[in-house]
Amino acid sequence: MQLGAVTYNVLKDMDLDTVIKTLEVAGFESVELRTGHKHGVEPGISEAERARVKARFERSKVKLLSYGTTCEFQSPDAAERQNQVETAKQFVTLAHDTGAVGVKVRPNGMPNGVPRETTIANIAAVLREVGEFGYVHGVEIWLEVHGGPTQVPEVAAEIMRLTKHANVGLCWNSNPTDVANASVKASFDLLRPWLKSCHINELVSGYPYRELFALMKKSGYDRWTLCEAVESKEPERFLKYYRALWMELQRG
Repeated sequence: MQLGAVTYNVLKDMDLDTVIKTLEVAGFESVELRTGHKHGVEPGISEAERARVKARFERSKVKLLSYGTTCEFQSPDAAERQNQVETAKQFVTLAHDTGAVGVKVRPNGMPNGVPRETTIANIAAVLREVGEFGYVHGVEIWLEVHGGPTQVPEVAAEIMRLTKHANVGLCWNSNPTDVANASVKASFDLLRPWLKSCHINELVSGYPYRELFALMKKSGYDRWTLCEAVESKEPERFLKYYRALWMELQRG
């Protein structure tokens, strides 16, 4: 497994160069750039700026892993879903141009008054479209296990079964709904076939991270776990401690 970070929230107020330098000092290997943060790497940047971003990461020890979008596809309004699709595609193009592996999208609950099956079908149809666009551009699409009923592992699995696109996977999100009887094993076993990325939060929160990491290792997961923690007044110091605890939690 590899350790990276989401700019949400420890790195949210840093420019891109400071993000990279901070992660290098702390020994982190990759970053997911969350939209709306100070780094400023967004779909609106020019071709020249995209080339500069790509070159900056190529000179660093940190991999530009992914873009953390807020694109969400549960709306019952077809026009709104299509608007979200077009935004997601802009991020796919950005990822392609800057050398990122993936684009993270999400569901954000289920709208009231709409049958559950309809919402799941709407999300899956959009994911197939974005997944195919990503495939053509060499960019994976990661659906974050996120948002009210849609963060329940069984619902995430239903969405993935209906999506049926090899370029679309899941981003584990370390939610309380993963845990049953103090264990994440049942949820992990259910979602492992689609697991492409993972957000990890406060490692001292009581969430069973030691078990999660053991399950990941046993299953051959060799991808990324991304720190998504609250901001710190001493981010470099915090991230160094975070990495040390991450390593400790992987010990048998």
